[in-house]
Amino acid sequence: MMEAFRKAILQDGPPETFALKTVQEFIKPQKQTKLAQDENQLLENMLRTLLQELVSSAVQSGEEIMLYGKSIDAEDEMHGVIPRLLDVVLYLCEKEHVEGGMIFQLLEDLTEMSTMRNCEDIFRYIESKQDILGKQELFARGKLVMLRTCNQLLRRLSKANDVVFCGRILMFLAHFFPLSERSAVNIKGVFNTSNETKYEKDPPEGISVDFNFYKTFWSLQEHFCNPASLSNAPIKWQRFTASLMVVLNTFDAQPLSEEEGAENNLEEEATTFNIKYLTSSKLMGLELKDPSFRRHILLQCLILFDYLKAPGKNDKDLSESMKEEIKSCEDRVKKLLEVTPPKGKDFLHSIEHMLDREKNWVWWKRDGCQPFEKQPIEKKTVHDGAKKRRPRWRLGNKELSQLWKWADQNPNAMTNPQRVRTPAITDYWKPLAEDMDESAGIEAEYHHKNNRVYCWKGLRFSARQDLEGFSKFTEHGIEGVVPLELLPLEVRSKFQGKPSDRSKRARKEEMKSASHQVEESQIATPASEIEGEGNRADMEASVAVMDTDVSAAMGNNSQGGTPTPEPDEHQKQSPDIDVGQEAGQVEEADAEVETGMVDGETDPEAESDHVG
Repeated sequence: MMEAFRKAILQDGPPETFALKTVQEFIKPQKQTKLAQDENQLLENMLRTLLQELVSSAVQSGEEIMLYGKSIDAEDEMHGVIPRLLDVVLYLCEKEHVEGGMIFQLLEDLTEMSTMRNCEDIFRYIESKQDILGKQELFARGKLVMLRTCNQLLRRLSKANDVVFCGRILMFLAHFFPLSERSAVNIKGVFNTSNETKYEKDPPEGISVDFNFYKTFWSLQEHFCNPASLSNAPIKWQRFTASLMVVLNTFDAQPLSEEEGAENNLEEEATTFNIKYLTSSKLMGLELKDPSFRRHILLQCLILFDYLKAPGKNDKDLSESMKEEIKSCEDRVKKLLEVTPPKGKDFLHSIEHMLDREKNWVWWKRDGCQPFEKQPIEKKTVHDGAKKRRPRWRLGNKELSQLWKWADQNPNAMTNPQRVRTPAITDYWKPLAEDMDESAGIEAEYHHKNNRVYCWKGLRFSARQDLEGFSKFTEHGIEGVVPLELLPLEVRSKFQGKPSDRSKRARKEEMKSASHQVEESQIATPASEIEGEGNRADMEASVAVMDTDVSAAMGNNSQGGTPTPEPDEHQKQSPDIDVGQEAGQVEEADAEVETGMVDGETDPEAESDHVG
């Protein structure tokens, strides 16, 4: 049965043409396209047994495992029997005809049965199928098996001799697993203290080497291996700083020239890179002249300082003196990196950029490695013909509706003493009053009267609070609206209230109309002539008294003036003459007001009222 299954499963042609049919013939599943759990287990056992037989045959034949059974005319490098079997199983897993973890189990068995030379070919096949193996339906079933397979390979490989192969495995894991996979993150921040740098403890014979400096130099690797031991041990930190100062002083005393830096081709050095330092005392002098070697040591110092400064779950208890020492040592190391050829400044800039990005990873790990991936937002499909209705707001738009809703929820908002209120008129016009003070020395272009918005708001406030000041705007402009109590004395006199020509003419018209009314009343009432005579006599008497007072005043003020007329002459004058005298007196009173005689003078309007 196994031989028949082997011929059927390894026939030529694409797997989709025969794979499912072959499984149905030998397994005879209950369902036509998907195997049950026990049927999957039966098929897996058959495939694992077949794989073991094929590997044994390849080993006995002396051929490489992934090339065993390859035809001569095959163009594909991996067109052997075992890659063919893996392709068929991978197709069945991808189409969900069999359990998704079956292909991962076969790959693990294959690596365990193979030598490290064959494992490199097997891993090349895994890399070529990375996109299919990383699909969600396969990844969920086989991610732990694949992780176990890769870790077993890393344990078997030499970290010193198989550096490239180890790097390929780590790169594959980085691409295969999501970025937020916790199994790939060192959550606790544990250091690999088993990675020791061994060096000579006793001085060699016959070689002139400063062995004290040699031991001091390589003793730094003990601290680089476990930086956490320095944060809580002051004695270790003092020992480390003392050793580091000796090394940095030596680097300063032996600067490297551009010629020495040009002799070291970094690209050629990368091909022969070794993961471990060469610690022989015989090489100490040559290593000090090697720019690449210096950069490695100085870069280790920057990584250690960056770890001590970076925050963790438990903040490191660093004293102020220790922080200052870290800062000074870090600055000195950066200066040495900058002067180390070739392209020291560019190298230092790149290192600083990488260390700055590393802080993001530190914060991410400290916060529990939150997933970076975000689920796509499902877009609601709009049916054909359906129109999107615009949202209707209570007050026309969203902002006003929210403001109204907030006021309903906070009824005390209007009575809050901290609420913005309309300012008092004196407070608002105070800046303009200060501008009008010439002693302040404010230039005209900076006056508030040039601000149209300020003036417009002030006129609105004055119209509500100071209507009398608002009325001065037409005569004096915006400066006349300012309350007088805010202005200095020398400026206040310019804007004090004075009767205008219009008001004078209005008063004269009122007096003339009042005199005409008196004449008409005297002519229109002949029947009451006796009463009119009495009233006229009273008026003449009052006018005579007023004329006497005026003449007396004029006689006192003028020397050698004309004598005043007798009272009998005034009593004989007609009413027309009396009215003319009254009009003349009003004009004299107006003239006196214009000359500034305001206080202590007789109001002509009051006298005219009395006369009428």
